[in-house]
Amino acid sequence: MHTKETGRARAALIASMVIFGTIGVFRRYIPLPSSLIAAMRGLIGMLFLLGLMAAKRQRPSLADIRRQAPTLFLSGAVLGFNWILLFEAYRYTSVAAATLCYYMAPMIVILVSPALFGERMTARRGICVAAALAGMVLVSGVLRVGVTGAGEMRGILFGLGAAVLYAGVILLNKRLTGLTAYDRTVVQLGTAAVVLLPYTMLTETIALDLTGISGGMAMVLAMLLLVGVVHTGVAYALYFGSMKDLPAQTVALMSYIDPIVAILLGALLLGESMGAMEAVGAVLVLGAALVSELPERDRT
Repeated sequence: MHTKETGRARAALIASMVIFGTIGVFRRYIPLPSSLIAAMRGLIGMLFLLGLMAAKRQRPSLADIRRQAPTLFLSGAVLGFNWILLFEAYRYTSVAAATLCYYMAPMIVILVSPALFGERMTARRGICVAAALAGMVLVSGVLRVGVTGAGEMRGILFGLGAAVLYAGVILLNKRLTGLTAYDRTVVQLGTAAVVLLPYTMLTETIALDLTGISGGMAMVLAMLLLVGVVHTGVAYALYFGSMKDLPAQTVALMSYIDPIVAILLGALLLGESMGAMEAVGAVLVLGAALVSELPERDRT
């Protein structure tokens, strides 16, 4: 049934995916390791949302947070470890292979949601899932690039692990009830930042290279704040807030909008190559997401 609540939730989910997809453009102006950026994203996003709540004279509901603390903190930790495994996948394998493995997550959610949440898997949605997966194979470029070297397998396993954890974030959030979008997002981002900081300190050597960046340190700080506030605080509030009113299958399929937006912007703004194969894949993914959400005919 399509209600005003589900319509607003769907719009919020799509908006969050579009925002996530633009982060790559701004990432180019931040000469810091990805893990440190991710930890700072979580911290800045959490502080921004707390400040926004204070400006609105809202306080986190400690009673609601305590009531669902195990699931809430677990989902935040899973989000942080998800980012870590994705960084490790990029370290050992190509971006194409890592991306393809990572976006197996929506498939996992769609396959398990009938058993966990009683969601019906229709034939049309099944076809859309297959089309989206085929589109991601084309978009990733893995067919053209291939797998090079024995070390690739480690990266592929990290990517698949990240996919499992990404699916876990979606499934755990579906089990959270009675929490505002702000409350759940503040706790989850803060927990993710706590998880990421030790990993960053153990694995990264921080060295700023401002060569070629117009504006120098001021530009880097501005981009870091933008990524923390908009791409994390705002985007995750929209993302987590939309989940309570949408089926897990919808959240999963719409997740494919993120990489497609990233690839299209990379081609349009950064001059990255995008061939016919990637274009066909993008059309398949976006078409599948659109068709999957068209109202089903009532056969009764």
